[in-house]
Amino acid sequence: MKNVIFEWIKTIVIAFAAAFLINVFITPLQVHSVSMNPTLVENDYLILNDHAKIERGDIVSFTSDIPFEEYELQSFNFIQKFQAGDTKNLIKRVIALPGDQLQIYDGKVYLNGELQEEPYILGDFTFGDIYIEEIPEGEIFVMGDNRDNSLDSRSFGTVSIDKVQGRAMVRLFPFNKIGILE
Repeated sequence: MKNVIFEWIKTIVIAFAAAFLINVFITPLQVHSVSMNPTLVENDYLILNDHAKIERGDIVSFTSDIPFEEYELQSFNFIQKFQAGDTKNLIKRVIALPGDQLQIYDGKVYLNGELQEEPYILGDFTFGDIYIEEIPEGEIFVMGDNRDNSLDSRSFGTVSIDKVQGRAMVRLFPFNKIGILE
């Protein structure tokens, strides 16, 4: 009888420990836009790592000051409830880190003077001429992979690292695309 009770206690402790670790280190996220096509599509369900070190090329979610529009609020499914005045969480790719020099010119992205190969973007042109001598400390420059249809740092500037909720690690849905995000 003591062995059975001990096994139950051990199972409960392990379950609580696992739940605690999951809540501390990961966050679920559903994609609600086309700005990361073709890498991520609307309604993809992701797991974010809250404590991952942010690197160039990472896909991150962050809070923004951009409010939801009324028609956007009506289009979301029952899983998440948004209200007028709520702001959007965005998901984008990290292009430049603190200290980097960034230039977007003639449809191409140059980082620290080097032309960037970006096989993940939709199309082959990045609009907007931008030159940033140095990304400020504590800031990152982000863009969507669907450059023609992405509200990103080209519009609102760099993003404070403090606003980053986490790095996208795993896609859980749709089931035929389950896996680790590169």
